[in-house]
Amino acid sequence: MGWSVLLQLAIGLPLAWLLARRAFPGKSLLDALVTLPLVFPPIVIGYALLLLLGREGWLLRWLPPDWRPDLVFSETGLVIAAVVAGLPLMVKPSQAAFAEVDEALREVALSLGARPWRVILRIELPLARRGILAGLMLAAGRAMGEVGISLMLGGNISGRTETLSLAVYNHVLGAETDCANALSLVLVGLAALAFFQLRRLERHEYRIHR
Repeated sequence: MGWSVLLQLAIGLPLAWLLARRAFPGKSLLDALVTLPLVFPPIVIGYALLLLLGREGWLLRWLPPDWRPDLVFSETGLVIAAVVAGLPLMVKPSQAAFAEVDEALREVALSLGARPWRVILRIELPLARRGILAGLMLAAGRAMGEVGISLMLGGNISGRTETLSLAVYNHVLGAETDCANALSLVLVGLAALAFFQLRRLERHEYRIHR
């Protein structure tokens, strides 16, 4: 989970800023690709990634056999699944938050000699921080509850690539309802915590704009 959150920040923030602030060829296609996991069946997304990232996959088959990393049925595969599942929910709120930053503030800072990267760090990121935090919480929650993509890339190997959600699934299949109930309560508690944090952000934002 920790690695997926870090990667969602590292990939999602630049993508959100790019989609909010820049016009470039292929922008609509990039936006559609980022949004795809929200509207496509997760199992199909997982199968597509399996075709791309397997040792004989479309992206790796061109490498010498000894250079091909073992991405599927591994912890790395779980991280990739979590990032892909949660990335749209990281990007979209952050993109909206960046788009709401007053363009005049950026122009004034640039006219006073501030470098573009300083404008982003000192003006845009602080003003967009609540949208970014909301996106990060939603992305982490989505990644934690992911089943379809994780099942395809991780393989659901007990003790190795078994996520919390997959563990619930496995215990239900094994008629181990006590374990399934306990793990489900953990997931419910984490989801409730994320929900109340999001509500706090919304109330704070409402008070600021009143």
